[in-house]
Amino acid sequence: MAVGISRYDGAGIATTTVRDAAGERQVRYLRRRAAPYPGPGRPLAVHRVTEGDRLDLVTHRYFGDPLVFWLVADANAALDPDELVGPQAVGTNLVIPAPGG
Repeated sequence: MAVGISRYDGAGIATTTVRDAAGERQVRYLRRRAAPYPGPGRPLAVHRVTEGDRLDLVTHRYFGDPLVFWLVADANAALDPDELVGPQAVGTNLVIPAPGG
């Protein structure tokens, strides 16, 4: 799957000046990234969360890459990916987005 390795891929880097006990210094940071709105497109799959699921294992199953868990987080409008799996999520459905969607 040809996607960036991070949900911040292409977000851009900014610089600001901060003052602290050591004086002034330049700090680089990632620009804010607007999460995409989960659209009405057809998902690749719907995954029912079971006990013991981990998001990295789920994404490896569907995409062959455990590092793209953020695709599922974005598709399910989750700011915290850990909310999508675990005891509190057992029995819920996760939208697995289609590549490029």
